[in-house]
Amino acid sequence: MTQTRKLRSLLVSAAAPALAMLVIAFFGGYALVGPNGVLAWGDYHRTLQKRQVELKKVEAQRAVIANRVALLDPKKANPDMVDELIRKQMGLAHPDEVIIPLD
Repeated sequence: MTQTRKLRSLLVSAAAPALAMLVIAFFGGYALVGPNGVLAWGDYHRTLQKRQVELKKVEAQRAVIANRVALLDPKKANPDMVDELIRKQMGLAHPDEVIIPLD
């Protein structure tokens, strides 16, 4: 009976430190290999570089569109831009123009 009590008290006294070690090991492992861990840093770096390249392309497209919008300002519309849009939307052409279809 005494030996059982000693064993039980030993297990009870060791349970809290063992649980603490398990929690520390869990969080340590998660910090190393988790989705936000140290090993995921390289993947984040590669993704960031890809997104920066994509951002530059989108910014260039945005600049082109902003320029076209500025050319269509009703107060000072660019005649060439207006002529281009009218021809594209209405399918009009001058009688002396040659149309070459590009399929």
